Amino acid sequence: MPLPYVLLSAAVSLDGYLDDTGPERLLLSSPADFDRVDAVRASVDAILVGAGTIRADNPRLLVNSAERRAARTAAGRPEYPLKVTVTASGDLDPAARFWHTGGEKLVYTTDRGAERAARLLGRTADVVPLGPALDWRALLEHLHDERGVGRLMVEGGGTVHTQLLHHGLADELHLVLAPLFVGDPAAPRLFGPGGYQAGRLRLLDTRRIEDVVLMRYAPTAPGTGPLPVAADRHWLRTACELAALCPPSRTAFSVGAVVVAADGTELARGHSREGTDPVVHAEEAALAKTDPADPRLAGATVYSSLEPCARRASRPAPCAELILRAGVRRVVTAWREPDTFVAGADGTGVLRAGGAEVVVLPELEDLAKAPNAHLL
Repeated sequence: MPLPYVLLSAAVSLDGYLDDTGPERLLLSSPADFDRVDAVRASVDAILVGAGTIRADNPRLLVNSAERRAARTAAGRPEYPLKVTVTASGDLDPAARFWHTGGEKLVYTTDRGAERAARLLGRTADVVPLGPALDWRALLEHLHDERGVGRLMVEGGGTVHTQLLHHGLADELHLVLAPLFVGDPAAPRLFGPGGYQAGRLRLLDTRRIEDVVLMRYAPTAPGTGPLPVAADRHWLRTACELAALCPPSRTAFSVGAVVVAADGTELARGHSREGTDPVVHAEEAALAKTDPADPRLAGATVYSSLEPCARRASRPAPCAELILRAGVRRVVTAWREPDTFVAGADGTGVLRAGGAEVVVLPELEDLAKAPNAHLL
């Protein structure tokens, strides 16, 4: 199921503490950075914050700029993004400013917490129970499918950030580093203990904003099973973009492929009809650039904009077979192969019969089809 693009936003001190130190709160961001945060808020469909942060900080979470609010309404969007909070217990303060400023409010909670939250808030907010326990993937699917949220900004706190990263659901991290030391052992940290994904984050951008530094990171490590993670969407989008590099053809699809190790290291990439080979397939071209003895292939994921082929006339081995021979056991694709050139193509069936996990991300299907529009 498609999920919103999830952006985690936080400011930390040099010794790793969040900008929340209790009653005598220390603000780490600069005025210029607060304005940047306001611009990001104005760009998203919803803002999420944990119930603990509402209790500790009593935030309003508004778009403060009148010009930005006017631009939202001129574009046919609500003046303020949807405000969302998460609580397992339903223990919420109905007097908090969160509920009495801005636009619509939404509470995600457990079945047990829903009764309490509804009793405390009345008609102030919509309350959505997620079952006996909080389910972050179900929460994001509901936001996307039922509330039309395509882009979600998460402003904390540390528990929320930890859980989203732990489940591989954060697409991007905006981290502002302030030139201060807090030194208070009771102050909250940005992230807590957890089973984080392997690999280094990818640095997207750095920017100096007065005396603080903004760093934007994205995860790189692929998922490990049937459920996609944020990095899977990034790598598959890269494969779809590679497909646009293919020399045009009326007798073959344009496909891109990327091979990525479990720690997020890119091992190889390729696209159809690459170089001087007029019949090479994308997965074939990418795998040819890897070392067959590389132990990382066993834990790698192949991202292909189109389902790997199960049968072909131009080579003795189809791409699904090449992937299995390489030892790769996870494939992520955007689009099942149509019957345009091969009737009953079923690369997914070949891969699964060989013990590989196949994940399809239909939200990227249109991007994968774009360079093949003349064939469809």
